[in-house]
Amino acid sequence: MTFKNKVIYQIYPKSYLDTTGNGIGDIRGIISKLDYLVELGVDMIWLNPIYPSPQRDNGYDISNYVAIDPTFGTMADFEQLIAEGKKRGIDVMLDMVLNHVSTEHEWFQKALAGDAYYQDFFFIQDEPTDWVSKFGGSAWAPFGDTGKYYLHLFDVTQADLNWRNEHVRQALFEVVNFWRDKGVHGFRFDVINLIGKDQLLKNNPVNDGKAEYTDKPLTHEYLQLLNAASFGQDTASVTVGEMSSTTIENCILYSRPDRHELSMTFNFHHLKVDYADGQKWTKAPVDFEQLKHLFHTWGQDMSEGQGWNALFWNNHDQPRALNRFIDYKNFRIKGATMLAACIHLSRGTPYLYMGEEIGMLDPDFQSMTDYVDIEAKNAYQFLSANGHTPEQAFEIIQLKARDNSRTPMQWDNTVNAGFSTGTPWLATGNHAEINVANDKDGEIFSFYQKLIALRKADTLISDGDYQAAYQDSPHIYAFIREFENRRLLVVNNFSNQEVAFERLAEFDNSEILINNYSSYTDNILHPYQAIAFVYTKNV
Repeated sequence: MTFKNKVIYQIYPKSYLDTTGNGIGDIRGIISKLDYLVELGVDMIWLNPIYPSPQRDNGYDISNYVAIDPTFGTMADFEQLIAEGKKRGIDVMLDMVLNHVSTEHEWFQKALAGDAYYQDFFFIQDEPTDWVSKFGGSAWAPFGDTGKYYLHLFDVTQADLNWRNEHVRQALFEVVNFWRDKGVHGFRFDVINLIGKDQLLKNNPVNDGKAEYTDKPLTHEYLQLLNAASFGQDTASVTVGEMSSTTIENCILYSRPDRHELSMTFNFHHLKVDYADGQKWTKAPVDFEQLKHLFHTWGQDMSEGQGWNALFWNNHDQPRALNRFIDYKNFRIKGATMLAACIHLSRGTPYLYMGEEIGMLDPDFQSMTDYVDIEAKNAYQFLSANGHTPEQAFEIIQLKARDNSRTPMQWDNTVNAGFSTGTPWLATGNHAEINVANDKDGEIFSFYQKLIALRKADTLISDGDYQAAYQDSPHIYAFIREFENRRLLVVNNFSNQEVAFERLAEFDNSEILINNYSSYTDNILHPYQAIAFVYTKNV
């Protein structure tokens, strides 16, 4: 089995299942649900960071790369997870944050203490550039009382690592190999396209300085070195790069097999189509034309260039897709299955985010006290200080906050959704109506099972190319897949209304491969209908 026919399930460990009663999910909770994941059919679980961390950025500020944070359990727990997963045919993908470390990491602490060897692990210079941190403010902070400054593209407690230093590279290669030795076959590399920084960091007022450190040619060289020194030695490895503000051209290079860099890449352009003027903290309708254009452009260009996409609607940093793209109050189930068909029948490796398989929604939080994420709290203060009433500011937070997807997994309709016997670290969502106990035998879960089974069984879905279709339709997103002598037409209605639809002539005598409705009416698509037609060409 290659990465092309795998399906990966993302778990936010803090919110999956708590076995200790402390209100925080843990590794043993994940182990207890492996049989559930087997039933769903997934091949690999991606875990957000479970390493020791001060938690200034939800664990993406790592203070020790080769240990387990006691909050989540022990190394023995993790080794048991690997062993129990292996028994069931489920591998583990770990989140690797190799662009930066927590300032509490021993490397940075030794640098602060004056160790010149470790000072060269970081970008430390006399004068800061004009770069802006992705979390706001300057991307530079005073380096102790030395009068110098260190670079932090993210939080001030996340110091960027100097990949130009071969000792840094070697140390990070050893980190990846440490986890490979534990039996880990999957690695998701956080903001990995930012590691190729120039030797001389220069001012650049354009776009907050991003051009000075994003997708630099050196990044490709570093990834080839990382590949050769670690996961590239394992034919079963699956790797994905999270690419910040990236381009199709670079993602083809990152993921093209003959380049020996990564298996695939994440990009986020399609999840910014409800940003007014490109700004996240706004209220705007989804621009469906832009969404469709992005899917078609990335689908076709990556196909033609032999790159590979990681496909997803949801993750720990995004509101639930059902709330964003679907009339969920009236069509939650059909909308959920349509969204699933869009990516699971497309060219690329699909990722599910926990709860997606039962159609979980954003929580109906009533006040800012329900939110935990510092980004949402800061945004509320900013919006309130810049012309929005408290009600308007809160409405935007409700739409865009990252906590929307971080609420505890909804296992049943008991207190705390079956997640914990204690007080959850984040309030639960609408689990009285939507939960695994109610919905595992329902339409959404079973549709995901069918889609996952199809990807494993049919090379047309796992290996076929991508061609755009029905590009002029204001409501339909459709594409054609082709492999050897078979062709597949996938049609998705993004409307809550019936839409007129004329099947392409070449598919007149095709069969229906999958349909999220029990029937199909010629020339009509029902609200949020997803249907796929397949035929074999005469050769």
